[in-house]
Amino acid sequence: MPKKLVIKVTAGADAPERCSQAFTVAAVAVASGVEVSLWLTGESTWFALPGRAAEFELPHAAPLPDLLEAVLAAGQVTVCTQCAVRRGIEEKDLIEGARIAGAQLFVQEIMAEDVQALVY
Repeated sequence: MPKKLVIKVTAGADAPERCSQAFTVAAVAVASGVEVSLWLTGESTWFALPGRAAEFELPHAAPLPDLLEAVLAAGQVTVCTQCAVRRGIEEKDLIEGARIAGAQLFVQEIMAEDVQALVY
């Protein structure tokens, strides 16, 4: 089993099932004791802003705020630099515990030993 799981979410409210799957896998991995790094890119970037996860709805899915809270409690949430800039989002706008970082750090994380990467 990998020591770390890096998950890149490219979907937001525009593809709710794919988005929910990514957050669910991240939260379950954290609950299982796996180190998780969740990267929010594209439309999922909006969920790093206060209150935005609460606006997400998908029938028969765990509430996105609960999943995000679980990941933040024991993992890392990162917003893509370019995605943030395109949306006018700055570090000061983010929920507590989230950060903004670029492709260099993403590549560094996924190339580390004992890492599994998933893209949704």
